[in-house]
Amino acid sequence: MQRSRGFRSKTRHKLQVTKRPGRSNPITKKIQKFVEDDLVHIIIDPSVQKGQPHPRFHGKTAKVLETRGRAYIVSLNDGNKAKKLIVRPEHLKIQE
Repeated sequence: MQRSRGFRSKTRHKLQVTKRPGRSNPITKKIQKFVEDDLVHIIIDPSVQKGQPHPRFHGKTAKVLETRGRAYIVSLNDGNKAKKLIVRPEHLKIQE
């Protein structure tokens, strides 16, 4: 049988979260708001599967273009190509 090459394949270490006491998935991550032209870091939360970008974009910085429902459309350059991603706020962090 051929091995699976699903969406999260080869991400054993990239999508690992260190165990810490307390709530692993705080509600404040879900209700954070971003405005247009904000710079955000894409940090994937592996405990939330919905609205996850592809793991290749983990750790990248992007610009918020607009909102779409509860998610945000962010744009970034992948090599020389401009890409648009639909990402939920649980996987985004504002750039300081």
